[in-house]
Amino acid sequence: MALNARTAGAGLLALAAVAGLVWMLMAPEPVPVDTAAVSRGPMEVTVNADGTTRIREVYEVSAPVGGRALRSPVKVGDAVTANDTVVAVVRPGAPAFLDLRSRGQAEAAVKEAEAALALAETEIARAEADRRYAETQLDRIEGLFARGTAPARQLEDAQLAVEMAEAQLAAARAARDMRQSELDRQRAMLIEPSAPGGETEDAACCIRLTAPVTGHVLDVVNESARMVQSGTPLLTLGRLDDLEITADLLSTDAVRIAPGARAYVERWGGEGVLEAELREIEPAAFTKVSALGIEEQRVRVVLDFRTPPEARATLGHGYRVYLRIVEWQSPDALRLPISALFRAGADWAVFVARDGVAERRVVRIGKRNSDMAEVLDGLAPGERVVTHPGERVADGVRVIERADL
Repeated sequence: MALNARTAGAGLLALAAVAGLVWMLMAPEPVPVDTAAVSRGPMEVTVNADGTTRIREVYEVSAPVGGRALRSPVKVGDAVTANDTVVAVVRPGAPAFLDLRSRGQAEAAVKEAEAALALAETEIARAEADRRYAETQLDRIEGLFARGTAPARQLEDAQLAVEMAEAQLAAARAARDMRQSELDRQRAMLIEPSAPGGETEDAACCIRLTAPVTGHVLDVVNESARMVQSGTPLLTLGRLDDLEITADLLSTDAVRIAPGARAYVERWGGEGVLEAELREIEPAAFTKVSALGIEEQRVRVVLDFRTPPEARATLGHGYRVYLRIVEWQSPDALRLPISALFRAGADWAVFVARDGVAERRVVRIGKRNSDMAEVLDGLAPGERVVTHPGERVADGVRVIERADL
């Protein structure tokens, strides 16, 4: 009996070993996965957009009068000093050419003016003769009045005649001056345009425009000499150390941020990340067609640099940058990689790796960015979740870290 008991025990042990071996051979292998820990730490949610730098105050210099703008004395990039550096020179333009009919009319007008001047000279001569005669009569009557042979009334008439003669002479001389001016004006109409002179003529003949601000030349409309009208733009100036940033955000993104929001300036071409602050959100949106042909409502925002100019000296007007404007931030948020999340109906869920087994768990999340999500409920710090779970990962499936293989 004792032999039979020992034989039965050995058989049971052998059967158990065989059963374990069969289970090991037939059991599925653990699924290799990547995991990440749920942890606490700082977290930010940003609105991302392409931006453009611009000088805050751009000055446009225009021609104050019509004339001929000489070749630009400055070029793009030149430094200028306010009220000192000459940035443009405008001199009077040449007269227009006269066609045959216009020249004939102008020559006839000159002859007419010459005749009118000659007539005015004749009137002066007659007025001078009338005055001399009136003065002679006055002298004769004054002598008679002194001897008592002429009445006072006759003396007064003689004095009045002299005054009237002097007034007529003054009027004749004024008429002569007027006719002389008319003749000069008509002769000026016959002045022909001459060949352009050198650009080093006396500065008294020209208007010299100086820089209204200390800075740099941003653009010269045309470096060559040319005729310009009053108000024609000549060049633009600005201070390169007084930059701001503009960006066009989707209206749905713009409503989630407020003035004073912190921003990061990246991909600007230099080293490091620059800092900026949102200063203004324009109140009106505009329609912009995207590269895919979709109409979008965009809102323009303006940001100020917080990084000193010395750290961004190579940035200029109209440069492209990449912005991340902070919408929300927390110094101590419970977070997990967003790659661990997947949809379970209307909820979010994750696979928690516990003792080598995947456990599906529904979680409640808050803010999200491109890398992390805020955990509001369902997970504790230190738990490890499966990132990028594939089709083989399911609730209760054995998993193993790829790093442990």
